[in-house]
Amino acid sequence: MLPTLTKPAVRVCLVVLIFHMAMSMAAGAQEPLSKSPVPRLIDRQTEMNLALSACPPAVAKGAGVYVLTRGGYEKARDSQNGFTAIVQHSAPTATEPQCMDAEGSRTILQRYLKVAAWRAQGKTPEEVRQLTKEALAKGELPAPARPGVDYMLSNANTVPNEKGEHVPYVPHVMFFGTHLSNADLGVGKELGPDGQPIGPAYVAGEGTPYALVIIPVGAHGGTAHSAAHEDR
Repeated sequence: MLPTLTKPAVRVCLVVLIFHMAMSMAAGAQEPLSKSPVPRLIDRQTEMNLALSACPPAVAKGAGVYVLTRGGYEKARDSQNGFTAIVQHSAPTATEPQCMDAEGSRTILQRYLKVAAWRAQGKTPEEVRQLTKEALAKGELPAPARPGVDYMLSNANTVPNEKGEHVPYVPHVMFFGTHLSNADLGVGKELGPDGQPIGPAYVAGEGTPYALVIIPVGAHGGTAHSAAHEDR
């Protein structure tokens, strides 16, 4: 289980949520991104708990849940409130529990499901990127039509920074569909020691249809979950 990070770690990063990130390791350690073509599978109930750990408690009670299988994601529970919880793998080795609202479920979630299905078919990372690009261009994967929220309140986030290193990341909230840039937030191009833009908030995927405003919020008040056993 990854420990809760303190405020000095707030700038340890996220970015690259738009296409490809990276998975689990001990807190504080860093390593190059894995070349594994597909994410490793974990116990179904463990994954459901991990996905729901991204949600605020009041949202988690009614959120739908997806879990990863050898054939891609499958729905484990229907949503009762419009929110959907899922452990996203923007890179095959990333661990990114997310809890997105109805607009995110209509748009962002569909891209996650497609990418997982392509990986399960044996597509290479380059083929997945190209297929995603083509699907976006054809309108097969719609961009958000309004601003919305995607919670990542889990204490088990591990993502790559802009230097391509695996790092743990504190609980945070993401807002999509804002059309904001780092310049709008007063954030420059200079990167901090963690390889991320310097500022209390910043934009990941700047200039893309899925750009996200990232706002760290510190420790999650709910129960943290971690993957106990992984298997193929």
